[in-house]
Amino acid sequence: MGSMGGKRHLRREATPVFWPIHRKKYIWTLKPDPGPHPIDRCIPLGIIIRDLLGYAETMREAKKIVAQGKVLVDWRVRRDIHFPVGLMDVLSIPELNKSWRVLPHGKGLALFEISGEEIKYKICRIENKTTLPGGHLQLNLHDGRNIFVRCEDPKKPIGEEYRTLDALRISLPDQGIIEHLKLDVGMTALIVDGENLGKYGLIKSIDLISGQKRRRCLVTIEDENGNSYQTILDYVFVVGDKAPRISLPRGG
Repeated sequence: MGSMGGKRHLRREATPVFWPIHRKKYIWTLKPDPGPHPIDRCIPLGIIIRDLLGYAETMREAKKIVAQGKVLVDWRVRRDIHFPVGLMDVLSIPELNKSWRVLPHGKGLALFEISGEEIKYKICRIENKTTLPGGHLQLNLHDGRNIFVRCEDPKKPIGEEYRTLDALRISLPDQGIIEHLKLDVGMTALIVDGENLGKYGLIKSIDLISGQKRRRCLVTIEDENGNSYQTILDYVFVVGDKAPRISLPRGG
């Protein structure tokens, strides 16, 4: 009888290129558990503690740190070194009074230290939405969250206010909606996939083509230095209006 389910181990040579691990010194590494982010868009919590932040020399030490509840992701205690940490997640270690946000960088993802009010919220992209009885709305976000938006008047459903690929700034950890950021010309957007991964700027144009899927439509983004980048809507992540709501790495 064949084995059921996915494999629980992962070869280092098969890991995403942005994981900061040596691929030939050892054979095996941590495999992220199923969770809010797919394997090619996340970093396991244990690798972050040991290899990215350097708070442990071995995975055994990293496991002890995480098991003691000292590490928070989106202000919730995570005790599993396999937990997948991905785009826009806020990682915090209250004992050290330090927090980081996961952003696209180089060929994948990296951690950037944040402080102040920024540690209390994150930005999530709307991937799908469902209209419920009574005109209420369920928003499915990029990190696996489902947010319920109540409609006060069933005769006036609110579905048209929220579109897929719009973004929400939500509070942590209670995930209340602070701000709705629409995907439109003039908004600040971050490119989260493709050749221009990590670049950001103002959306100058969105070329919608009849008969073509909206996610495949072409977008032009211009940064503060006047450089223009083109990508598709599916690779665009709105992070603010004329000013971004989160700190972004200088130079894209």
